[in-house]
Amino acid sequence: MSGDHRDGGHGGHHAHAHAGAQDAAFWDRMWSGRPASRREPNAFLVESVEGVAPSAALDVACGEGSDALWLAERGWSVTAVDISTVALARGRAADTNGHVTWIHVDIATWEPPVDAFDLVSAHFLHVPPAERPPLFARLARAVRIGGMFVFEAHHPSDLETTLGRPALADRYFTAEDVEAMLGPGRWESLVRGTRPRTVRDREGREITIRDAVLKARRLG
Repeated sequence: MSGDHRDGGHGGHHAHAHAGAQDAAFWDRMWSGRPASRREPNAFLVESVEGVAPSAALDVACGEGSDALWLAERGWSVTAVDISTVALARGRAADTNGHVTWIHVDIATWEPPVDAFDLVSAHFLHVPPAERPPLFARLARAVRIGGMFVFEAHHPSDLETTLGRPALADRYFTAEDVEAMLGPGRWESLVRGTRPRTVRDREGREITIRDAVLKARRLG
């Protein structure tokens, strides 16, 4: 799965296709068909790390690496992973100081190192229901005690708007769903729910949608 997608150029993200090795060619074609660009980091990520001392971070499904580069520029030691070699090559090209470690992985099967990061950032990972519990369990294990897991995704309510999301209802889920998969009693949710965002639909109309957001701290 590849990340860093935007809603019609207006600061958001498109829903992602199914994660898996069979999608590598799809994501490479998608990125090859778009001009390389450095985008603004995800606003929820920026809010989530405000005032946090930089340390080790993992950017999951990083795409072209806008979030990873933004974190690295602020002193974080960043590992950025993605399934698309095209997206990763663009991230490396933009990382002129070599501050980010770029790794080609399929997050559907990849095992991140355990207790290795003080921040795991996962934005717009729209995977099928059967893949979610093992994926989020692996990501949760990668967070050190006291570290943060920051998640953002398209909310199921998007399907009720004129935005034109893919009609794949099982790919949309809530912050509460993710919270339940992190591990009972081991996490403190600092932010959980939805976050409003203004975008334009396919007719060019400005509408407000709500993204699912979760910021949680590992307790043990």
